[in-house]
Amino acid sequence: MEVKLSNGYGWKRCSLAQDRAQHRCHIKKGFILLLTLTFLSSAIIHFSDFSLKTIELPDNLYKNVVNQIHSYYMIIKLPSGRDNQTIFLAPAPNANQQVQQRATQISTQTTAISVHHHVAHPSNYHFILDEPDKCRQWDPFLVLMVPVAPNQVKARNAIRSTWGNESTVQGKAVITLFLVGLTGGSNSEKVQQQLEEESRQHRDLLQSNFVDSYFNLTIKTMVIMDWLATRCPQANFSMKVDSDMYINIENLMTLLLAPNTPRQNYITGVVMWNRSVVRNKHSKWYVSEELYPEPKYPTYLLGMGYVFSNDLPEKIVEASKAIKPFNIEDAYVGACLKHLDIAPLSPPDPSLFRVYMGHYKREDFLRVITTILGSPQQLIDIWKDVKRPT
Repeated sequence: MEVKLSNGYGWKRCSLAQDRAQHRCHIKKGFILLLTLTFLSSAIIHFSDFSLKTIELPDNLYKNVVNQIHSYYMIIKLPSGRDNQTIFLAPAPNANQQVQQRATQISTQTTAISVHHHVAHPSNYHFILDEPDKCRQWDPFLVLMVPVAPNQVKARNAIRSTWGNESTVQGKAVITLFLVGLTGGSNSEKVQQQLEEESRQHRDLLQSNFVDSYFNLTIKTMVIMDWLATRCPQANFSMKVDSDMYINIENLMTLLLAPNTPRQNYITGVVMWNRSVVRNKHSKWYVSEELYPEPKYPTYLLGMGYVFSNDLPEKIVEASKAIKPFNIEDAYVGACLKHLDIAPLSPPDPSLFRVYMGHYKREDFLRVITTILGSPQQLIDIWKDVKRPT
């Protein structure tokens, strides 16, 4: 069997038997590319000591396959429980545009290439849903950025009816935006239509073309940083906050307006010091030595919610060019901060940022800035009680 490209737009499969008429069929290029790469990879793994870091090129066909894969997809290496590595394909920046010439060409003398991409860098992605004029219209002092799964409509609506509805606090403008990626599965088209309708209704939804998954949280965070740097540089502060969080905006604004709160190179929250990298392959937080060789992470802020001066997003995005991505997003931001020689700071009162509060007490929620909750309905119920007249 001979496999060859057809004008860069698809694949043709032709029989070599001379007594048969030529037969053509057009199959979606993504599936065939993936199938071909899987077949070739499996064959090499079976017969040699194979590493995903460096792939030997057995012939020109494999070069063509890899080049086409790179044209349409970002190839991502993630840890898995059995073999420590998983290939994951995400849409490349120009997947739906004419393929442009690669910046670095493979020499005809080359016998091996690396398929490792710096997948966390936001220039690899583009926005499908965007609100590029939001900050120009509102001129916010504070921007709350909420990474959330595409199907978590209840979480978004709960935030919209509680702390996300706070547009002016202590005389300062506040905006809340949600970031989602692409969804998969058989109902992906329906989910996408619902997201587009939700975007038209609320004008607070951002979507980028990475696949929304737990392992892609680092990508998600870096896309948030990129949006802040490119769409909202005029804001004074921003906060990355998870969708299951309670936020007391009044207390947060009091912290940010305090005269001793820095306006540059400032980031605070729940500070994590001297944390060991998890090497247990069965753990949710497993990171291989290949992805992060040091035994301990640099100091970082717990990802549930951290606030920072808005000069940092651009600096973090720039630093990420030098920091190899790994799948623990908050620790990865910490690695970028270390590269920038910027130290995360504890809040004046560490009890302002709480992980869990235990049994609900109204007076406790009146004092904190943030804590994790159990459900969207719990957020609604607590918010109503906290806001009731005394």
